[in-house]
Amino acid sequence: MLLLQAVQIFHGSVSLYPAPVPDSAETPPERRSKRPSAVPRSVILGLDPLEQKIGYIGGFVAAALAAIFVPRLLKNTMVTDTAKPTAQKTCPTHYHFVHSVCQYTHLTHPSDWIPQFLEIVILGAAVAFFSYRRKRAGVTVAALIMGLALGVAGLPFLFIGGWLVVRAFRLQKYGDATFSGSSKRAREMAQARKTARASGAKSSSRVDTTRTLPAPSKRYTPKQRPRRR
Repeated sequence: MLLLQAVQIFHGSVSLYPAPVPDSAETPPERRSKRPSAVPRSVILGLDPLEQKIGYIGGFVAAALAAIFVPRLLKNTMVTDTAKPTAQKTCPTHYHFVHSVCQYTHLTHPSDWIPQFLEIVILGAAVAFFSYRRKRAGVTVAALIMGLALGVAGLPFLFIGGWLVVRAFRLQKYGDATFSGSSKRAREMAQARKTARASGAKSSSRVDTTRTLPAPSKRYTPKQRPRRR
């Protein structure tokens, strides 16, 4: 009997103090939808015939650079390093001031050139292989890594990687990888947006747009105190 009364009292107290509104009951904010791509994903990640030819040229340049390193792998080679002199026209240790430039000539062993040689061969082969498979991401990554690793000699590969990235961006946004085609498409899209804004402004001037405030939340909206007169 006592247990039954306790259960009834508990249910009565629960009905007096309702449970708070869960977070999931509130309407989530609307997320901005992503802009759809102008062409399929397979077209963006692939290579067209022109880009494939440029990839083959990059592989050929890498093979030529590797061929330059072959004599250095067969015997000891004398190499001259250069550096800029200081403001007082002094050079670092082992360097000599020659014609306003600090120079240091030293003998190198074939093992000193093996890491750079392997780097050129592997990355150059990757550029040629991904060009054959028409994989834009593979060619771009391999070309950019080689360009950053080789310094001045890697500028052609930096150009290839950056050029492929720009063309992929144009394909995704405008559906045309060429400069003239993407520029024409950009002008058409800008004109379409301008026309849509003008037509929207005319329709909004005719329709009464009264903004309705959202309903107050039972959990987060504080009670407002009456203003004093």
